[in-house]
Formats: sequence, structure tokens, C-alpha cells
Amino acid sequence: MTNPLIALANAAAAWQRQSLTEDVTWATRRSILDWFATTLPGCVLPPSTLLSDAFADSRGQGNAICYVNGLTGSPRNAALLNATASHTVEFDDIFKDGGYHPGSPTIAAALAVAQDRGASLEQTHRAIIGGYEVGCRISLAIQPSHYRYWHTTSTVGTMGAAVATAMVLGCDADQIAHAIALSSSFAGGHQQNLQGDGMAKALHPGHAADAGILAGIAAANGITASLDSLHTDKGFAAATSASCADWATALEGIGDWTPITRMTVKNHGCCGHIFPALDGLNLIQEKEGFTPDEINSIHVQGYSATEQMCNRPNPQSAQEARFSLQYCIAAQLLLGGVRLAAFESEVLARPDIRALMQRVTVSEDAELASAYPKKRMAKLLVQLKDGRQISHFQATRKGDPEDPLSDQELIAKYDELAGSILPHQQLQALRHTVLYGNELPGSVSPIAPSPDTSA
Repeated sequence: MTNPLIALANAAAAWQRQSLTEDVTWATRRSILDWFATTLPGCVLPPSTLLSDAFADSRGQGNAICYVNGLTGSPRNAALLNATASHTVEFDDIFKDGGYHPGSPTIAAALAVAQDRGASLEQTHRAIIGGYEVGCRISLAIQPSHYRYWHTTSTVGTMGAAVATAMVLGCDADQIAHAIALSSSFAGGHQQNLQGDGMAKALHPGHAADAGILAGIAAANGITASLDSLHTDKGFAAATSASCADWATALEGIGDWTPITRMTVKNHGCCGHIFPALDGLNLIQEKEGFTPDEINSIHVQGYSATEQMCNRPNPQSAQEARFSLQYCIAAQLLLGGVRLAAFESEVLARPDIRALMQRVTVSEDAELASAYPKKRMAKLLVQLKDGRQISHFQATRKGDPEDPLSDQELIAKYDELAGSILPHQQLQALRHTVLYGNELPGSVSPIAPSPDTSA
């Protein structure tokens, strides 16, 4: 069997030199813009604000920009805080088939190291593409069994960040391979911290970005690891997934397509496992024209993760509400969408939302479960008080590669989310830099830096 780690390292290294098509470059710019859209709203919320305070005296020296506080410091400090912020409001990108959010850790690491080292925009783009290539393909090999106990964005995200770091530093295939191998020992993040309350989930990609930079810098400076770290019987895949990881699927099409061109852009501010139900409900309501007051009950049948992670009939916090199908269904019906405002404290307590939630139930459907993770579907049954029953099968999610957000829709998402933080002039300038500029994005922050910007 081909050593998958070597094959992935070679694929990443190839992005250091091969020509970039317009499609790949534009997909990369879209991913960076989407990263800022989801990162900036998280910059004013815990846990990134708490981390910023905690590391105020130890952010280190360097030119990496921390968007949480507007200060510069070490790449690891900036990437830790930025990636944490990026995962807070649940709008970050998804590689659907791998159940993985690559952007939060990979782009955070790439930007921080590139800013610190003065790398070019093209070099940074190549590093992000390579980081997505490796991370997304590893996620293909280990899913869906990995997700039973592990948070892919935290585990595999460490490897994506390591590859991006190594590539910004100009590493060759051998050094990239050692960065992957090193980072496989740093990967962690278990499912229980996705199930309950608390702030650990948002820290998962923060840690992944930080640990990935550690692995990338170490490899660039000659530190080595076992190049059998991914696929052997004591390696990462065996330890964290079913015994026979699907490396053939993971490596299929290398050189023909690259994962960054097949990303899901999130269209709702909640767990992606709720999306098919929300999209299906939108279509039903547009067609039938009923109001929330006319609803007697809504039952959603989903795949395994929908029922296991999102069956939360009484969420008590914004974090729990983002993973509550009952809450998100009710919020969409009464607010017109599941956006940032849906998770403000006064909205979480609204009696009308709480009452409507009681009419929403969810269960697992074996047929839908067997198609996961490649297909994310839902079946809905809406019963109205006048006796009508409306059934609907939702085969896709808006934002997935099969039903993508247009450039205009992505820009509207960025303007809405980042516009809640940045003044209009900064908002436009950052958007133009990311989509059309020839330099790395500079410093923008919801919090003005203090006069003392020394490390």
C-alpha cells in the first residue's frame, strides 16, 4: 500500500510550484473572505476575549495580527485567538464529505505565519490550498467513524494547520511529511465537549492552529517524526477511527481536483447537521404559506448526527441553542432566519420561541443515516392545526457544492456578519483586499489596540 502520509505531503508540496487556475485562486479568496465573515463576530465574544486577557502579558514578539484585540505578536498567539474566534458563531466553512471545518485552523495558521514572516499573498494562497488538501483528504479516510468520539476540526485541523505553516516557511515534501507526522501526535479534541455547555468547542480549532504551527516550525527546523504516523496499526487513523481507514477514497483524484474548490459555505449560524431541516422548512413555508401560529407539530427525521447532536429540546445557552434543532426551527419560523441575532440572550428567552420549540421533535432515519456523511438530508412532516399534513424530503443543503452560495450571496454574508463589527469603510476595504488585492490582509479589529503595542 502507498504510504498515504507521503502521498499527501507530495500533493501539498506540488502546490508550491504548480500553476494556480483562476477557479482554484478564486475558491481560495472566497474561503479567506468567509473566514473573516465568521471570525470577526467571534472576536467580541468569549472565549476569545477571555483568552486575549489571559495572554495579555505573554503574547510574544512578532508581526502576526490578532484580530481579537488588534495587536501584533507571535504567530502561535495570534492563531490561537483568531481560530478560536472563527469557530464561535458557527458560520465557518465545511468540507462536507469529511465532516470537517478546515478554514478556522488552517487559514488562522497560514495568515499568522505569513504576516510574521512577510510572505507573499501567492505563497499564502498556496499554503492554504495545501493545508486544505491534506486536512480534507485525511478527514475522508477516517470518517464517519472518527466523529463518534473525536471532533475532526480539532484533530485533523492540527494537520491542516501544520501543512499550511510548513508551506509558508518554504518546506519541501520531506519536511511537510514530518510536519504532518508531528502534528498527528498533537491532535486532540473529543466529542463530549461538543455535547454539553461550556466553551471548549471553540478552543478546539484554536488549539489546532497553535499546535499545527508548532509542528510546522519544528519540521522546518529539522525535527522529525515517524512517517508511518497515519496509517499503521498504532498510527493516528487506527487510534481514532475504524480499523480500516479508507485511504483509497482519501487519495482518489489527487492532481485532478483539490478540496478547497468543493467547500460548503454555511448559510445559517448553527450546527450544519440542522441545515437540511431549515432549508426544507423554508421551501415548505414558501410553497404553502402557513404561519407559525398555524403549526400543530413538526417532526424532522435526519441522519445519525442530527439526532445525536442536535436533539436538544431545552437549550440554556447560545452554544447549546446553536446545536438545538428545536430552537433553530422555532427561531427560523419566528425571526425569519438563524443568524447572529437569534442567539442574543433576550432572544433565547423569548416565550414564543420557547413555546414553538415544544412542537418540534427529531429522530434518526436509517436510510438517511446510511448515506451520511456524503449526503446530508432530512425528511420533514409538518402538521397544521387545520388538519393538513405536509411531507417534504430535503436532499441538499444550501451552501453545499451541490447547491452553492453565489459570489453575491457570499459577499452578502460577509457584509452582514463582518458588518456587525467593522465600520463600513473598513468592511469594504477588507473585502476588496481579500477578493482582489495583491497583498495580505492587514489589521482590522473590533477593539482598538492600546497605545502600547510592544510585545
